[in-house]
Amino acid sequence: MNPQQTQVAIFGGGCFWCTEAVFAALDGVLRVGSGYCGGVVPDPDYEQVCAGTTGHAEVVRIEFDPDRILFQELLAVFFLTHDPTTLNRQGHDLGTQYRSVIFCQSPAQRQEAEAMIRELNEAGTFASPIVTELAEAQPFWPAEAHHQAFFAHHPQQPYCAALIPPKLDKLRRYFPERLRQT
Repeated sequence: MNPQQTQVAIFGGGCFWCTEAVFAALDGVLRVGSGYCGGVVPDPDYEQVCAGTTGHAEVVRIEFDPDRILFQELLAVFFLTHDPTTLNRQGHDLGTQYRSVIFCQSPAQRQEAEAMIRELNEAGTFASPIVTELAEAQPFWPAEAHHQAFFAHHPQQPYCAALIPPKLDKLRRYFPERLRQT
């Protein structure tokens, strides 16, 4: 594949361990990395972000092949696998670092995200309106090495074992053709 054809998406949908595991399961996704985006401190660490004072969100940076999976499909998976209607919260995880956010890498990504949010709201897909923030592209700071591919390395970790399998079940149910063949 021509590296110039690779595109990037950056999504925050709660804990990056969960979000990373979901997108790593998709065919056409070349790389997924956990990290931080949207804050004011250069190269923050996990403790700084968790303190809630840096403005960063826990995010995943997804490199994908648009000939194999479209940004619109990534958006559909994003909205399916987290609650985009809760402000600064996913389940028991509270704080701005867990906000639902898309860091748009281009005007086209922003337009596609706006269109999907409008369609989902008009269809009444969720009981409440979507509060996902659409932000301009900002620097992505990779999380510490032990946070990368966390679920792949620690599938029995209690938090992961409770939250990630139901998300992956949704993928199998709604997007079976998009899953990696293992």
